Amino acid sequence: MKKIAIYFMILLFICSGGVLADDMTRTGSVGAQFLKIAVGSRYQGMGESSVAVVSDAYSMYWNPAGMANVESNNITFTNVDWIAGVRLNYISVASRIEDFGVVGFSATLMDVGEMAVTTVDDPDGTGETFSASSMALSAGYASFLTTRLAFGASIKYVYEKIYSETSGGIAFDFGTQLQTGFKSLRIGMNIANMGPELKFSGPNLNTGLNETTTGGSIDVNSYNLPLTFRLGMAYDFVDDPENKWTFAMEAKHPNDNEQQMSMGTEYGYHERYFLRTGYKF
Repeated sequence: MKKIAIYFMILLFICSGGVLADDMTRTGSVGAQFLKIAVGSRYQGMGESSVAVVSDAYSMYWNPAGMANVESNNITFTNVDWIAGVRLNYISVASRIEDFGVVGFSATLMDVGEMAVTTVDDPDGTGETFSASSMALSAGYASFLTTRLAFGASIKYVYEKIYSETSGGIAFDFGTQLQTGFKSLRIGMNIANMGPELKFSGPNLNTGLNETTTGGSIDVNSYNLPLTFRLGMAYDFVDDPENKWTFAMEAKHPNDNEQQMSMGTEYGYHERYFLRTGYKF
C-alpha cells in the first residue's frame, strides 16, 4: 500500500507538470479565484512558503499531508477582509483517530455583498440588487506511510453563485511531506484543486421566454479550477526547548500564471511568542 501511494504521487506530479506547462499563457482564464486566497496568519507571515512547514488543521488548505503531525484535535479559523469589499471566512478541523490516521474537514465561504442591477436603459441601476458568493467544503485524510514519509489527500466540493446562476463540481488535493534524515531538513509537495471544468447555468441564461420566440439558453464558456503545484523545503537552524528558528522556501506553479517562488522564516520563543517574515517573487 505504501509503494502504491508513492508511485501514485510520482505519476500524479509528472502528469500535473505537463498540464501546467500547457496552461502557461492562460492568465485570467481560471475561475474559482477564492481558492487562491491564502489562510492562516502563520503561513501568510512566512510569505506562503508553507508546503513543508504546515502541521496543523490548516493543512487542509496548504498540504493535506501536514495533518499527519496533528497529535489529538486541532481547530483553526481565518477571516479575511479582501479587496473591493470581498470577505472570506475559513474554518478547518483535524482529529487523530488511533490506529487509523488523521481526518480533517474544512469550509471556505466567500461573499462580495450586494451590488446594483444595471441595464442598458438604466446604467445607474434599476433599484434592484444582486450578490455573488463562493463556497468550498472539504474532507481529508493523512497518515505516516513510514516513519519519515507522510501522505495526505482531500476531496472538496466547489460551488459558486452569481445572481441566480450557479456552478459546482468536485476537486481533489494530494500531498506528501518527507523527513529527509539530514538533521531537520524536510521536503513537501502538493497539488491542489485538481478537477474537471465548471460551468455556470441558471434561469437568467434562458432566452425566448415570450410567445413570439423559441425557448433556448445562452451557451456560456466552462472554466478551469486554479490548479496549483507546490514544491518546498524547510529547515530548523535552531531547535531547543526555548528557541526555534525555521527557514522555508517554496516554488509554486499555477495553471494561470508564471512560476512563482517564496521564502519565509519564523523565530519562536518558548512556543508562545513568534516573529515571522516572508517574501514572494
